[in-house]
Amino acid sequence: MATPKETVQALYDAFGRGDAETALGLLHGSVNWNEAENGPLAGGNPYIGPQAVGGGIFAPLARDLADFQVTPQEFVTEDGNVVAFGRYTGTHRETGHALDAQFVHRWTVKDGKITAFQQYTDTAQWTRVYGS
Repeated sequence: MATPKETVQALYDAFGRGDAETALGLLHGSVNWNEAENGPLAGGNPYIGPQAVGGGIFAPLARDLADFQVTPQEFVTEDGNVVAFGRYTGTHRETGHALDAQFVHRWTVKDGKITAFQQYTDTAQWTRVYGS
């Protein structure tokens, strides 16, 4: 079985390839997913289950942001918890505004599946990029 860090890295890799099916397959059936408070996609918090994450997070990001990348740069792990530090980049298709925001992601992994996610990021920049 993959380590928690390997599971999280596999999700980032799948997302980077545009392989939402594999990324969503790494989520537990009742995953609890939370976007950063006041972010443009936080209105559905918490997103419960892969279908909610796919429709409420992955689909809007693919629709709204061209060349969107989620690039983890460092990981800290303890037991089933993985914290990733990295950057988001991309360009909003409607506003033309560029995104280059740092993030911290906290993942909880149990038995090879992601059971929880919490995002921390520069929500003011996301709001500007989305033109809100």
